[in-house]
Amino acid sequence: MQGLQMRVKSGGHDYEGLSYRCGSPFIIVDLINLRSISIDLDEETAWIESGATLGELYYTIAQRSGTLAFPAGLCPSVGIGGHFSGGGLGTLLRKHGLAADNIIDASFMDVKGNILDRKSMGDDLFWAIRGGGGASFGIILAWKVMLVRIPPTVTVFTVQKNLNQQGLKLVNKWQNIAHEMPDDIMIRVVLQSADGGENKRVEALFQSLFIGHLNELLPLMRNRFPEFRLQEKHCIEMSWIESVLYFAGFERDDPLEVLLDRVVRYKSYFKAKSDFVEKVMPESAYEGIKNQLLQEETAYVIIDPFGGKMGRIPGSELPFPHRKRSLLNIQYLVKWGAEGETKKHVEWIRTLYEFMEPYVSGSPRRAYLNYRDLDLGINHQVNTSYSESVAWGRKYFKGNFKRLAGVKKRVDPENFFRNEQSIPLLS
Repeated sequence: MQGLQMRVKSGGHDYEGLSYRCGSPFIIVDLINLRSISIDLDEETAWIESGATLGELYYTIAQRSGTLAFPAGLCPSVGIGGHFSGGGLGTLLRKHGLAADNIIDASFMDVKGNILDRKSMGDDLFWAIRGGGGASFGIILAWKVMLVRIPPTVTVFTVQKNLNQQGLKLVNKWQNIAHEMPDDIMIRVVLQSADGGENKRVEALFQSLFIGHLNELLPLMRNRFPEFRLQEKHCIEMSWIESVLYFAGFERDDPLEVLLDRVVRYKSYFKAKSDFVEKVMPESAYEGIKNQLLQEETAYVIIDPFGGKMGRIPGSELPFPHRKRSLLNIQYLVKWGAEGETKKHVEWIRTLYEFMEPYVSGSPRRAYLNYRDLDLGINHQVNTSYSESVAWGRKYFKGNFKRLAGVKKRVDPENFFRNEQSIPLLS
């Protein structure tokens, strides 16, 4: 192993490829064959090996129970190991928090090869791997999670609005109330360009999961968001597992077994960035986003509301600090088909990101680890100092970064587990 670096791959979805590529000689520890899932219905818990995917987890839960679920991401081919260790956002986060908030134990291999559980690893390390990125500390072999109860019927809707003046006012109203709605409802907005030939336009897609029946949702929306004018025809009642397929982009009559496909359905080059919003943004911000999207062919601004349970968890509870003050999480995403087009599209998303600076969090401007972005800064040397890494580390973790670096120094003092954005040793 002298001179070699190690990459640990669960599902291979790291946005910057840090789980499967490296600038110097390296080996990959691929966890694809560690993918068993064991569910205890009496305890309402599950042990999930790190090589399993979200789709495999959701499918297995649904095979055992129609009233249990787990709050994690939308993409079924994402690996459990990295997703959970970075936090894990999904449609249930306003009701049940992050995936990491529901982890109750772990099986972990440290740099010496010791296999540790929650008790033997200690509170600090168990804290660090639930949102601080497990690959900085060792190899997470499996997670034990607490499943959450879900009613047999949930309600979803997707409503498309043109982002004209009326649409902008609707989005503005939404951002004022989405984080204050009852925990049982999540309404996200996806802004995207629509191909209208010479009349190219930008659409706002309102997507929602409501934990309950249609006859409960409609009066709630009439009371809290009457401007939206939600109607019965917009809504579909279904089971939670059917909602998983719905938000993943599958058809309702697709078999549940599509969740077991580990292959990414649509492959392309892409670049992503992220932000958190702490104050309601002016309409001019959305107008600016619209103008930027009109310049791109395949680009999205995905905005998820926080509030609910997320606002009731202290920012130091886990390494993921984006809690009470965060109203919205934004993901900017651009895709393209040919490698030669990379420069143009990356410049586009960086321009959009620069435009958004006055409207989002500051001191530091914050980002979500699972939407990894090397533009924020990288470790340039084998042992980049803590003071050098603070520039990017505080953007992901705020004040929790120092505690993470202290844990790193204790459990991996030689910095064996490292990459371009691994946690440095506290100095």
